[in-house]
Amino acid sequence: MTRAIIAIDQGTTNSKAVLVSAEGAVLSRGSAAVGIDHPQPGWVEQDTLRIWASVQEAITQCLANGPKVQVAGVAISNQRESVTAWDAETGAPLGPVVSWQCRRTSPVCTALVAAGHAPRVQELTGLPIDPMFPGPKMKWLLDRIPPGHRVRLGTIDSWLIHCLTGGAVHACDASNAARSQLFDLNRRDWSDELCALFGVPRDCLPQVRDSAAHFGVTRGVAGLPDGTPVASAIGDSHAALFGHGAFQPGDGKVTFGTGSSIMATLPEFIAPRDGITTTIAWSIDSRPTYAFEGNILVSASALPWMVDMLGLPDVQALTDLAATAEPGGPGFVPAFVGLGAPHWQADARALFCGITFNTTRAQMARAVTDSMAFQVHDVFAVMSAQSPAPLGRLFADGGPSRNRFLMQCVSDTLDHPLIQCDTPEASAIGAAYLAGLSLGLWAGLDQIAALPRPGTEIRPVSGDAAARLAVWRDAIRRSTLETP
Repeated sequence: MTRAIIAIDQGTTNSKAVLVSAEGAVLSRGSAAVGIDHPQPGWVEQDTLRIWASVQEAITQCLANGPKVQVAGVAISNQRESVTAWDAETGAPLGPVVSWQCRRTSPVCTALVAAGHAPRVQELTGLPIDPMFPGPKMKWLLDRIPPGHRVRLGTIDSWLIHCLTGGAVHACDASNAARSQLFDLNRRDWSDELCALFGVPRDCLPQVRDSAAHFGVTRGVAGLPDGTPVASAIGDSHAALFGHGAFQPGDGKVTFGTGSSIMATLPEFIAPRDGITTTIAWSIDSRPTYAFEGNILVSASALPWMVDMLGLPDVQALTDLAATAEPGGPGFVPAFVGLGAPHWQADARALFCGITFNTTRAQMARAVTDSMAFQVHDVFAVMSAQSPAPLGRLFADGGPSRNRFLMQCVSDTLDHPLIQCDTPEASAIGAAYLAGLSLGLWAGLDQIAALPRPGTEIRPVSGDAAARLAVWRDAIRRSTLETP
């Protein structure tokens, strides 16, 4: 019987399951929606149990849709920086999932920066102090848990590992640990210094393992035999980079979704500066691969918002309208929950600027679609200036990457070729490849690099990027209250 990996891709808006063959082919898919709550301005949270239920629904649907196979193992790709807490004995959630988008810890982060802790935190973790990252959110959860519980804290991979193994394993992988702001990248271990700074007891945190590793076996998961190995875990953006076979220094990718992640592999650990982060891309055989990354908080999620504002039927209608826009027009900054890389302005707010009586609906639409490309440009420019290796192949994945107009805008703005991937499940496939390594389906990275990856190269063609970027920079100054 054919052996296959079932890869979970737990995202912000939905959970997917993808069945991947030993040849790297997608055999079937399943998905289930995950709700998002905004209890007050700037707060974003999700239901912990709903995330697990949606994963089970996606697995059941995927297996029902696919051929009869032997499921060799389970792989996990997950939304990053979102955290939750649960009781170690009962598995009952002790709070919501506090989303990576949530800004509820802004006052704490501001105070830590004002107290002078930012340089030391960045030195140890490669990350700035920002509400996006889990450390302060874990403390927020702990402060609201009544006494009497043995608390487990974790990112979404660790919650899913807990659920998949029937509560037997409390673990996470190195890529997710690297985004926690509690993990020393140089020592590759939880930092007592950082745990003390953020007020998080070390004994609540999961054990850190390689991305391709044994994370226990399934117990009580519908559709999966008990004893199926959980063979990999990795953050979704990291998984996409791995899935593209971006194994050479300078290889990079842009993942488009609710937000966006731009990532490029590094030859070694390099402390970042000027608005980007350094992270562990993945860890295999106790050897980490590092990467630069820039995280954009709001990317494609601005598109349906503008669809509603203009009374259009769908996002395709929005991009079709944007493609007809005359040159000029307003600037738009999608800072609905502040700005991430490279600006890191938690108090920035979304705005249009430069609107006149001559501004058309098409120009408004184009300003919103352009904002996706401009944010990528800002990160790409900073990353290029700091990378010791020239940035080479640049892959694009995620649902919006299938829109040729949007990807042409990105290539034109970057003045750099872009490889538009034909398979949208890059994160799930990357996690499956890592599980296959752990289980021996593939002998090494060379075999994985040789697997087919259909895609289309998009080369820059437009020459008006400089004028459009000038409008964008003015809009950014207004959004962040910077002076020219």
